[in-house]
Amino acid sequence: MYIPPETRAALEEAERRANHLWKFLDVPGKQARILELEGKMAEQGFWDSQQAAQKVIQESNQLKTIANPQAAFRRKIEDAKTLAELVAETPEGAEAEVAELTELANALVAEVADLEIASFLSGPHDKSNALLTVKAGAGGTESNDWADMLFRMYMRWAERRGYKVEVEEVSEGEGAGISSATIRIEGPNAYGYAKAERGVHRLVRISPFDANDRRHTSFASIDVVAEIDDDVDVEVKEADLRVDVYRSSGKGGQHVNKTESAVRLTHIPTGIVVACQRERSQHKNRELAMKILRARIYEKTLDDKRAEMERFYGEKGDIGWGNQIRSYVFQPYQMVKDLRTGVQTGNIQAVMDGDLDQFVNAWLRAGGPRTRNKDIKMED
Repeated sequence: MYIPPETRAALEEAERRANHLWKFLDVPGKQARILELEGKMAEQGFWDSQQAAQKVIQESNQLKTIANPQAAFRRKIEDAKTLAELVAETPEGAEAEVAELTELANALVAEVADLEIASFLSGPHDKSNALLTVKAGAGGTESNDWADMLFRMYMRWAERRGYKVEVEEVSEGEGAGISSATIRIEGPNAYGYAKAERGVHRLVRISPFDANDRRHTSFASIDVVAEIDDDVDVEVKEADLRVDVYRSSGKGGQHVNKTESAVRLTHIPTGIVVACQRERSQHKNRELAMKILRARIYEKTLDDKRAEMERFYGEKGDIGWGNQIRSYVFQPYQMVKDLRTGVQTGNIQAVMDGDLDQFVNAWLRAGGPRTRNKDIKMED
């Protein structure tokens, strides 16, 4: 049976890229190390030291998250090649089998692209859950409404990827929208992908709040930190905290305006402020807020040690002109453009519904944090 050349080309491309990843990631070496670690786990007395045992298990799991998907994909490639051989030997008239092979080949090309993107997530916390905060810039109702639109966009993006999303806190804006909101994104590589969105986002549109239908520019910032494990040493002294409690309200509130269950923590030495109102219990909200605070202090500590404040917190800059990473233009034309990578699209509705992977993947391929705001050209 005749197999279209584009189908054969897709299979060959998928196999070539898979082989490159196999060597680049040194999968055989990782598999050998996994066997070595599993041998240690089987030894008598392995659990005598809980701390040492956990380190072995953690290393094994980390290696498996890299090696196992690569091995599984190579098996898919082999199955596809076997299917191609069977189709080639099938008499004429097996169009259904050819269509199945073509669909499989295209799916393998898409899957290997995802594996390539995942291979870029080599940071110490890229596998962790993410804490994403949206904050409105100056501009009152306009910026608050824009922050609310971004809040919805990231909720949709996380859900599209199959992540679990929890709203930690929402502060409503005056008149419309929100002034800030924090969500927890739980799932494989959540932080590794979400960190691509850190920065200032600019909106240009005809304002629905302007009776004269004038064009307005609004700004909002996105901050993303990794949810750190309890074994990461971050000291937070009670004397350095200011604790405020208030009534829950807005999208994240429960039993709204009935009890003062929401908690806001201010870390006086750094000025970092976090809030949580997800739970009904003030005690639980304080625990969650403390977890977020530790994550943000840890991230800032890493920045200080590297003397690269631009890389994480500094990369956001001021929430205004000249610091944006992406522009969203609704009028007079429609376009969303990432100013770090040049990736753009005219399908605004899809982007606002969470179709962000084209921007995230391009940023990761371009080198991630090495793409700095100082290299961005101002565009209207």
